[in-house]
Amino acid sequence: MKSKLKFETRAIKSTQSGSTNVKPLSTPIYLSSTFERNEDGSYDNDFQYSRADNPNRRILENSIAQLENGESCFAFSSGMAAISAILQSLKTGDHVILPDDVYYNIYSLTTDVFERWGLQTTTVDMSDLEQVKQAIKENTKMIWAETPSNPQLKITDIQELSSITKAHKLTLVVDNTWPSPVLQNPLDIGADIVMHSTTKYFGGHSDVLGGCVVLKENNKLAERIHSIQKNMGAVPSPFDCWLIARGIQTLHLRVTAQTKTALALAEYLEEHPKIDQVLYPGLESHPQHHIAAKQMKNGFGAMLSVIVKGDQQNAVDVSNRLEHFTAATSLGAVESLVEHRKSVEGPDSKTPNNLLRVSVGLENIDDLINDWRQCLK
Repeated sequence: MKSKLKFETRAIKSTQSGSTNVKPLSTPIYLSSTFERNEDGSYDNDFQYSRADNPNRRILENSIAQLENGESCFAFSSGMAAISAILQSLKTGDHVILPDDVYYNIYSLTTDVFERWGLQTTTVDMSDLEQVKQAIKENTKMIWAETPSNPQLKITDIQELSSITKAHKLTLVVDNTWPSPVLQNPLDIGADIVMHSTTKYFGGHSDVLGGCVVLKENNKLAERIHSIQKNMGAVPSPFDCWLIARGIQTLHLRVTAQTKTALALAEYLEEHPKIDQVLYPGLESHPQHHIAAKQMKNGFGAMLSVIVKGDQQNAVDVSNRLEHFTAATSLGAVESLVEHRKSVEGPDSKTPNNLLRVSVGLENIDDLINDWRQCLK
């Protein structure tokens, strides 16, 4: 007869995992930081320690790889951590070409951090491929594209840019956060790497941070990114992975609905006398509308930027008068957001002073249009 365990021991042993013969419909959250070894020293499914791998992260990475038609995906604790991992795959003295209106945190990351490590960068108007060609140097290793760009919504021809990168044996990275794989699959038209801030449309509810790197091929570069993920440790928690994976289940429904609303709002604002310009690739007035129509599917996204007539203060006043658009940073969630980007990015930003970036949510289009109508009176 076994002796009765003491209270402290029973409190631990009685709460440890029991029967595994359970088939939940909703994926459990595997919060364990470590996993038990088998008698021979091996691990079931190679799960050893959650920094290296975790069931929730593996589910998320497999899902995003499938949605982007890539061979491998690596999840990170934020979009910036994913971006950092891509840049860390380069070496001292390498050169990267960036868009001149690249997401401002990338500009800050390269100038404040990676320049000290010897990484060189050049910014060009990525919608003008001649500028891209002229910027290529002997030590250029990577071209980074955002299409649509943040926040001026310029469009880059991914297929044509891919021809340039292949001719010079460069790596083409495309930030696909804004379109999401619902609207655009860059790996299918020539990109080598796709990155996402999964905080945005994948998560979709303004309650989680995350990022990911998807590679077209499971090659040496993928091994390098995997090594950076494992050794640097900037990985999402199991709960973060679970939240993002849950968001993916409604991704198509949300993005297609938001995209439809964004186009209707853009068309309304384009005709308003107090709006100087609407930047949205779904409008025929957009200078690269034909390129967006060629490489995007199911619509042109739920992001637009509005250039208000008047100065910076007038644009800020407009954002404050809106009732159904929350003045906040970020994008891609169910609620509509508006943000004066120049005040966030600082004086070195090339963003116009009177530009408002708009993330369209899932509210009724009539309510959103009426909101702009009242605030522009």
